[in-house]
Amino acid sequence: MANRLQQTISLQTKISPQQIQMIKLLELPTMQLEERIKREIEENIVLEEESENKEDREEEPQKISVEEYLGREDDTPSYKARINNFSKDDKQRPVYISDGRSLGESLIEQLRFRSLDEEEMIIAAYIVGSIDDDGYLRRDLASLSDDLAFTRGMEVSVEELERILAIVQDLEPAGIGARSLQECLLLQMRQQRLDTKDKALAFKIISSHFEAFSKKHYERLMMRMEITEEEFRDAIEYIRSLSPKPGNLYTDGGVDTTPYITPDFLLDNSDGKLRLMLNSQGIPEVRISRRYRDMIKDMVAPDGTIKAEDREAVQFVKSKIDSAKWFISAIKQRHDTLMRTMQTILDFQREYFQDGDKSKLRPMILRDIADQTGLDVSTISRVVNSKYIQTSFGIILLKSLFSEAMHTSSGEEVSSHEIKTILQECIDTEDKRHPLTDENLMDILNERGYRIARRTVAKYREMLDIPVARMRKQI
Repeated sequence: MANRLQQTISLQTKISPQQIQMIKLLELPTMQLEERIKREIEENIVLEEESENKEDREEEPQKISVEEYLGREDDTPSYKARINNFSKDDKQRPVYISDGRSLGESLIEQLRFRSLDEEEMIIAAYIVGSIDDDGYLRRDLASLSDDLAFTRGMEVSVEELERILAIVQDLEPAGIGARSLQECLLLQMRQQRLDTKDKALAFKIISSHFEAFSKKHYERLMMRMEITEEEFRDAIEYIRSLSPKPGNLYTDGGVDTTPYITPDFLLDNSDGKLRLMLNSQGIPEVRISRRYRDMIKDMVAPDGTIKAEDREAVQFVKSKIDSAKWFISAIKQRHDTLMRTMQTILDFQREYFQDGDKSKLRPMILRDIADQTGLDVSTISRVVNSKYIQTSFGIILLKSLFSEAMHTSSGEEVSSHEIKTILQECIDTEDKRHPLTDENLMDILNERGYRIARRTVAKYREMLDIPVARMRKQI
């Protein structure tokens, strides 16, 4: 069979590097955008941060094409890389996030005050390094023994690891290094004096009847232990005062390691008028350096020719200027897209943004905003992902504003947020001795005109992080 050449015409969709850059910038929240701009300034020599002194800033020239900045008298334009939503009197306040002291560092520091030899200190440090952020040791000691043999060349028995682990578990915070919730609670109790009847009873419940306690079989427990309801209630109150996750002091608590949310949008609701602004504090203003523009001018002759020895340098600076202009353009386009999308969301949910009443949230999906803005659904998804808006009633995650529609018996369309609000109210006011089951909650919602199945009630209850009825039971 003879070989032959054949031409075919086909359409293919390709994304340019500039479009990829724009997509990546669109996904970044404010804090990461600041880091991304600073990194670009470091990598691109022609980019520089705008001077704080207004007198040092030059007037912006007219925009010219890429071809015109070689051998022309016009300067390369200087663009601002952010929308200036603040007055000139506002100060740029940088956000400082302190790393603080980690859980591992705190434990190692405490170990130094123990009488441990070098080998014991290595083993203890290895155990500390295996503890999760919430304070639990979830790896079995046999695996730790194998790891020490392979990585450190140390033959350590499980019994020896158990002994060193007991030293680690004696450190602060109480309950650290536990391998189960039961062990965590017992460790905390042992570090306290069980000098009252309720504490002694609580220790007995956790040590001997933990399974029945965790399943909330309270009546059975009281009968088995032959105690009154009041005695049992006092013991439960003491158990609840203990921490189920001792490591959370260093991850979820109010210490220096807690990260701060920087809102991407600011909403002012003074005099009943909603004013939307893009939060650009801390975002550097960038421009193309005049030094490199002048450098190209000096290398280009009046007739437009370039010396052979300067051609490589001119091409290098030209490529950097091209990259800088694309980056500045992408930043501006990002800001325009964010404001356009957020303004549409604001108009769509205007009643909610007036006072923050979640019952006023309208059903809204990504397609609704995409249709009104003329943007693609994927673009809207990138805009709302990991973005926050600061309002008078708190900082709101944009993604939480989107919800599916539910229908009432009258055919009215309501947001799933309204259903969740009713579920939360019902569970908050229920009799804790006889909590409402999913079936009961479904009947309540159906009586109020919301057509909803039991499995949907269970789904919304789980989304609200509410346990099943049996786990909500209290004495």
